[in-house]
Amino acid sequence: MIIAEKLKDTNRAEYLLYLWQVEDIVRAHGCDFDRLDEGYLSRFKLDEETLSRTRLWYADFCEMMHTEGVTEKGHLQMSKNVLSGLEELHCRLLASPKFPYYKEMYYKVLPHVVCLRAKGAHKDESELQTCFEALYGVMTLRLQGKEVSAETQKALADISTLLGQLSDYQIKDRKEPIDFD
Repeated sequence: MIIAEKLKDTNRAEYLLYLWQVEDIVRAHGCDFDRLDEGYLSRFKLDEETLSRTRLWYADFCEMMHTEGVTEKGHLQMSKNVLSGLEELHCRLLASPKFPYYKEMYYKVLPHVVCLRAKGAHKDESELQTCFEALYGVMTLRLQGKEVSAETQKALADISTLLGQLSDYQIKDRKEPIDFD
């Protein structure tokens, strides 16, 4: 919860990845708040007020997963909304003549997306979702102590750069709307 609150306003790309991670943590505890509280939240060293807010946030998260039917797979609507907002901005940046550097980064990433899709990624999902799934997949592999090839690391560096830039633009757009024309 503490990380989510910080990332929500500072880095939407990392926020989305964090939400996906929390979804998986909740699933690992059977979407059962009591199990999650005992097996995960109990390890946090937080003051009483912060722990209480954190427990409430995770309880609400568990409830949303049950309500939205994503206890086995899929993503919460709030995760989908974050991705949708990033995709909308992504399209506006690509359509504008004012952001050639962003377009250059995108075209550098595009072959990686094509390659990922050729390896089995869902062809009907957006390019950004493919990028996020690649980052999340490698993050999961690293947590498991598995090796990541140099080629994959190169692709992830390019993808991370693009998503970081997109996130920066979203922060700027929130503070003062970007002029795309």
